[in-house]
Amino acid sequence: MHPEWHRTDVIGWLRAALLGANDGLISTGSLIVGVAAAESARRDVLVAGFAGLVAGAVSMAAGEYVSVSSQADTERADLERERRELLEAPDAERAELVGIYVRRGLTPVLAGEVADQLTAHDALGAHARDELGMFEMTRARPLQAAAASAAAFAVGALGPLALAVAVPAAEMPVVVSAASLVLLAIMGAVAARLGGAAMTTGAVRVAFWGAMAMGCTALVGRLFGARL
Repeated sequence: MHPEWHRTDVIGWLRAALLGANDGLISTGSLIVGVAAAESARRDVLVAGFAGLVAGAVSMAAGEYVSVSSQADTERADLERERRELLEAPDAERAELVGIYVRRGLTPVLAGEVADQLTAHDALGAHARDELGMFEMTRARPLQAAAASAAAFAVGALGPLALAVAVPAAEMPVVVSAASLVLLAIMGAVAARLGGAAMTTGAVRVAFWGAMAMGCTALVGRLFGARL
């Protein structure tokens, strides 16, 4: 057997990690740009940025956990229903599998043989996979999604926060915006690469929405001049 790597093997945590890193970079960068644009003191900008990092990471973890837990609850409910139907109406459940395999191109005779063998091996697994479309590699994992999202958000937020520490306050909005857009473009390209899509499209898509977010936040800071 030759080793194979498929992108679906990492889809459970990759989606949450990319979403978290993207959100951490955009939201924290936008927050720093907006507060800095209001001509706030460096300390105020840093406090806002760090608070945004902590709040955002916890919020992303909570959101992912609740969302993926709902998916997991639905999956468990569907599996329990299939388990009950296999006990109460095994012939009808066999007929469902046969129909599925016939629609996929098998002859009725072969479809019946396949259904019988798979049912004898793992009836619930056969129905979960072929009737419900549930696969082990794509099953909902709430804790994994929450941890990946929170960690990625923190990593994404560290870039703008580090720049806020290093650059002069007067240059902060421009420098943080420019560097964040570059990082977003790189992140979008990497995400597209991992997903098998065009890197240029991924980079432009992510950078565009990041520019929109930071531009709107900077405008709010300029218009209202709010100080923390």
